[in-house]
Amino acid sequence: MSPRLALAAEPRFFRGRSPQSKLLGLGLRSTVRPVLGLWSRLPFDLFPPNLIDHVARLLPVDEGTSWRTIALEQCSSEFLRARDVQDIHGGNPRVVLYFHGGAFLTCGLNTHRRLVSRISHAADQPVLNVGYRQMPFEPITESVADGVDAFRWLLAQGYRAQDVTIAGDSAGGYLAFSVARAVLDAELGRPAGVVAISPLLDVDPTTKRAHRNADRCQVFPLRALERFTDVALRMDTRRGIAGTRVCPVNMPVADMPPALIQVGSREILMADAEVMANRLVAAGVPCDLQVWDRQVHVFQAAASWVPEARAAIAEIGAFVESVTDARAPSAAAPAPARQRSRAASAASG
Repeated sequence: MSPRLALAAEPRFFRGRSPQSKLLGLGLRSTVRPVLGLWSRLPFDLFPPNLIDHVARLLPVDEGTSWRTIALEQCSSEFLRARDVQDIHGGNPRVVLYFHGGAFLTCGLNTHRRLVSRISHAADQPVLNVGYRQMPFEPITESVADGVDAFRWLLAQGYRAQDVTIAGDSAGGYLAFSVARAVLDAELGRPAGVVAISPLLDVDPTTKRAHRNADRCQVFPLRALERFTDVALRMDTRRGIAGTRVCPVNMPVADMPPALIQVGSREILMADAEVMANRLVAAGVPCDLQVWDRQVHVFQAAASWVPEARAAIAEIGAFVESVTDARAPSAAAPAPARQRSRAASAASG
């Protein structure tokens, strides 16, 4: 295994692991990891219907959460607000643009509604949760295009680019950075910041294969990520875009907004997080790389019963408020006090 990547700035390590977290890790290692390992060894492509997102319709969300469907150019999304959170019509000019995870193959608005609601509450901002197009029907470039469409929709509602924080988990972390880059390249303005939760930032598995976490992840076996790479590259080839898509770890970053990256200490995607944080900080872009002790992939989704998840979401809320308040008019001076109260509520709720 390779030694730890020399970072331009040291990560912040959040030590400690609750019994709930240990139980979650054991459950995922015993169920999800073997299933993904089996999928990676199939001699043919198998992409079952996205049943998990349909079943997730039955899951409750935090009391007081409201949302409405938004029809974008090529996909459906939803505009969500946690209890007592105002939108631009209620005098709140700030907003989060969110992309769910699922390896560009599964999950959706339903699976991530509870997590998005928690982030909305912690940040005191509404969230546009994007149901972007996915493989095997569309390549990753079309997912990015849907993200840019969502950003344009927010601008059309009156939000300013500098008041939009772009966030996502896993594959959504790839989109968070890619959409921020695309928005900058399209001269639509500079987003306030980027939040990436357990992000997949490099489709090429080479760095992950050599990383110390290559066989320590409780969710993803290396073979599953290698199979995902094959699927993504074949999709690009079929659409005639092979070799043109650039992963976040290889993008120009000097003009990117500040970033927060959260990752579990034994995740195989730690490799991507380290490379991205190193590139950002070396380019002079503020990046807070948070490493959470032995937490599983996107542990933040288990905030209803894992205390570390609630603490991590509170960190996200504080970051989102800090990058948007830093650009807000002087009339927003009371924001730091609100930020502290929201973070405390998210951590304990």
